[in-house]
Amino acid sequence: MSQAVIELTAELIGRRSLTPDDAGCQELLRARLVPLGFECEAIASGGVTNLWALRRGTAPGPTVVFAGHTDVVPTGPLEEWLSDPFVATEHNGRLYGRGASDMKASLAAFVVALEELAGDWQTNASQPVGSVGLLITSDEEGPATDGTVKVLEILRERGQRIDYCIVGEPTSVHTLGDTIKNGRRGSLSGHLRVIGLQGHVAYPHLARNPVHDLAPALAELAATSWDEGNEFFPPTTWQVSNFHAGTGAFNVIPGEAVVDFNFRFSTASTAEELQERVTTILERHELSYELDWTIGGLPFLTKPGRLSDALVAAIREETGVAAELSTTGGTSDGRFIASICPEVVEFGPPNDTIHKVNEHVELSFLGPLKNIYARTLRTLLTP
Repeated sequence: MSQAVIELTAELIGRRSLTPDDAGCQELLRARLVPLGFECEAIASGGVTNLWALRRGTAPGPTVVFAGHTDVVPTGPLEEWLSDPFVATEHNGRLYGRGASDMKASLAAFVVALEELAGDWQTNASQPVGSVGLLITSDEEGPATDGTVKVLEILRERGQRIDYCIVGEPTSVHTLGDTIKNGRRGSLSGHLRVIGLQGHVAYPHLARNPVHDLAPALAELAATSWDEGNEFFPPTTWQVSNFHAGTGAFNVIPGEAVVDFNFRFSTASTAEELQERVTTILERHELSYELDWTIGGLPFLTKPGRLSDALVAAIREETGVAAELSTTGGTSDGRFIASICPEVVEFGPPNDTIHKVNEHVELSFLGPLKNIYARTLRTLLTP
């Protein structure tokens, strides 16, 4: 079955699914799921393609969902790739291609795991307790406004329950299975425009320099300790990502300074608390300003429970690796799913080449990845 995972991963890589174009990936998955008894529904929104697939159990029980995305980021310079990034290429025990790790290998491994389990379910007298679903989007690498969130809106309206969710993001660090994400920090961005008065640098008394006005406040923001974190999360961080001022001339005092900044925050702080503290600092420095906020995602945390226990055990049985629960890294669609699902974790292959030139996945990891998903499902769906 390892070869089946390799072949399906290669087929998916061969589809040029740059965000938000699915490029037929979901139709390929649909063709594999329908024969297994899945009811597949295409949900389109704003140019984004989504797939909701559900195989209902023959007995009442939990609903276990795999969530993932078919879209990928741009390739970067083609001349720096060993091979065409949209032609899966095996080299030195690795499978190269855009999306190999993020996250077409996980998609393939989960679908092949389902094919393996479906065969068992058809031949064995005991049927699984509960249902299995897949929530697949082509909008994870983009704005993430027409993907998973849209599907979740529909599921809420239907009263569809999700008890456990595995997001197939590449979470491993050094080897397959060493890291499971059981939460993520929130992302809060600010776009700050500090208003001054443009003028000649030789006549500063006739102007007001917004860079000078902003500098002390900026220093205070950079030096502020926002919280201490908690047992699951590191302290909240604040970073400037862009700073723009000036006309390009050396003899003109700028009329405004524009700063983009971002919080990565834990459950130790709320977005509202952070916004209020920033505003207090800006007001204390008597700035004339405009400030717009964007919440990229709220933090979520799944404390150790049945899902993480099942996944940790599956990893240990398959690889001998003792998995660590972690909340580090950026955001994922898990932040949306956590709003309706009590236990959400992320698990997939190593992430050391994601979004890079020559993205790849170790061929030797693909079979074990499939087996880990299958073992976890067996545990969660066994009476």
